[in-house]
Amino acid sequence: MIYLSRHTEPLTEEQIRRLAPSVYAEAAHSSRSGRYTYLPTADILTGLVKEDFEVVSARQSRPRDLSRRAFTKHILRLRHRSRRRLLIGETFPEIVIVNSHDGTSAYQIMGGLFRLDCLNNIVVSEGKCEKVKVPHKGDMIDRVIEGSYRVLGHSVDALQAVGEWRGIDLDRRERMAFAEAARALRFADEDGAVDSPIQPEQLLEVRRPADQGSDLWHVFNRTQEAVIRGGMSASDPETGRRVTAREVKAIDGDIKLNRALFDLAERMAALKAA
Repeated sequence: MIYLSRHTEPLTEEQIRRLAPSVYAEAAHSSRSGRYTYLPTADILTGLVKEDFEVVSARQSRPRDLSRRAFTKHILRLRHRSRRRLLIGETFPEIVIVNSHDGTSAYQIMGGLFRLDCLNNIVVSEGKCEKVKVPHKGDMIDRVIEGSYRVLGHSVDALQAVGEWRGIDLDRRERMAFAEAARALRFADEDGAVDSPIQPEQLLEVRRPADQGSDLWHVFNRTQEAVIRGGMSASDPETGRRVTAREVKAIDGDIKLNRALFDLAERMAALKAA
């Protein structure tokens, strides 16, 4: 999977084509039936650009079946020009679009936030921001544009949570409880058991000066970056082998973990307010 580090500038069409070529698929994958409405994501982008949305991040999955590479699932993050300066602590509201042309995904529109300090891509929980799904049938462009504005509004509202979380201080016990829950989200098996040697305190490690702080917002960000990007190492007590947590690269896994972590932070905020 290919990434592009970016800050606030929109991507060019050439960059999007390089990072996520399936956005510009010229037809649906051969596995699709006649009932499938083919509408390239590129056409959706044309409509969104006319509405002053700008693509700031793009990537696509790496399918095992190479015949699907030009049609596979892709994810785009967009900001609206009117919201460029609407931020709290260098955190921008965004919309997140997921789609494919091989039947593996409907158009999905979700709320997102981007923290400039550490280049964290955050996906807002469904409790705070609805997820809009547009199936591949009928008039799709208008529904995607309408859904994008609705979700953007929720992303802007989510910035209020950022401001509130900055004012919620967590003691060591609370920080460890948050990290332990995040560790389970990342490493637990279907039965909820966690056998990873990676410990909760490793998820709380400060990676840069801007991440310091015991408030919920900074604790959430440190934990979210560690869970998604990985890089923590520990020795397996049974084998003695050194284990390193890998980055979560799968689009679905990234989104699922992101939303679960945001929900976890919301629940912590509610407990502190009780």
